[in-house]
Amino acid sequence: MPRPTTKEGMLQAANEQYNKLWLLINSMTEEEQEAAFNFDSKLFEKEAHWKRDKNIKDVLTHLSEWHELLLSWVNANQNGIAKPFLPEQYSWKTYGDMNVEFWKKHQNTTYKRAKTLFKGSHERVMELIATFSDDELFVKKYFTWTGTTNLGGYCVSATSSHYDWAIKKMKLHIKSVRI
Repeated sequence: MPRPTTKEGMLQAANEQYNKLWLLINSMTEEEQEAAFNFDSKLFEKEAHWKRDKNIKDVLTHLSEWHELLLSWVNANQNGIAKPFLPEQYSWKTYGDMNVEFWKKHQNTTYKRAKTLFKGSHERVMELIATFSDDELFVKKYFTWTGTTNLGGYCVSATSSHYDWAIKKMKLHIKSVRI
């Protein structure tokens, strides 16, 4: 899927991937939805998330936390409070540690609550994106607080691209539980 270059395209891509994600989840039984992931151990060697996320709940809370990062970052900066996208103790080299902290934070979150959190944060992100113009989203350095990139890049990363990542994980989960 090509990266969106307009607000309309961004909203459409995000909602399409969001709907695909829910179609996959809803195609599973309750037991499959709450089952632990059972991925091939070779995947663990590739990227940390294969080892970190143990179930669909973990994936949904991860997505929700990234939505919250985006919402908090945009809100603060629009209100004149200079704030980096990642919390100050993290960088793009160490954000994996932040993801582990998100995972730890949600170990007592129920699957039902995770679904609610994700649905709510997705709605708020869609509402936020809708408030911006194409230029505000896609012109690099339009906002000083986006650095050398554009706001749309962050929005795409927190929505359709991230949902695509989750969909791939869900498809592997479905394969593993239906053997």
